[in-house]
Amino acid sequence: MAGRHVADLHTVLREKRVTLTELWNPAAQASETAGERDDDPFALRLPTLMLANKADASADIEAELDAFRELTALRYPALAVSATTGRGLGEIGPWLFSNLGIVRVYTKAPGKPPDKDRPFTLRRGQTVEDVARLVHKDVARALRYARVWGKSGFDGQQAGRDHAVADGDVIELHT
Repeated sequence: MAGRHVADLHTVLREKRVTLTELWNPAAQASETAGERDDDPFALRLPTLMLANKADASADIEAELDAFRELTALRYPALAVSATTGRGLGEIGPWLFSNLGIVRVYTKAPGKPPDKDRPFTLRRGQTVEDVARLVHKDVARALRYARVWGKSGFDGQQAGRDHAVADGDVIELHT
């Protein structure tokens, strides 16, 4: 029965030019799309996470998920959850954060502590220049260098505009 519901959902989405995909890596999505030859500029490919609810009602939810995947030929990543007991709900946020490739970066003024209340959010692989642009386009234009504290370098490291930032980095921009 659930397999039929999934097929019906895919049919409705296809009519709206939306395709669900198990690929969460933008580079992998681009290469897959290139191989398919999709000329519709309005088509949308959405990375999909399947949530298997009522995990509290099953003795072996992982075996049931495997059987469901086999019957439906779906390869979406899946998490077993229970809305009743809360099982697995705490895993959704960290899973999404990790797989969406989001990086939180904090800024600080020279001689001041970092502002940890309002991070700038970027995509994994973005740079100091991208942080400067988020602060203000004039800061990005006048940027000479940055000092970085965190995972992408040693504490206080001087970095250029093309330095890739990592999650949790603190950036001090110098113009």
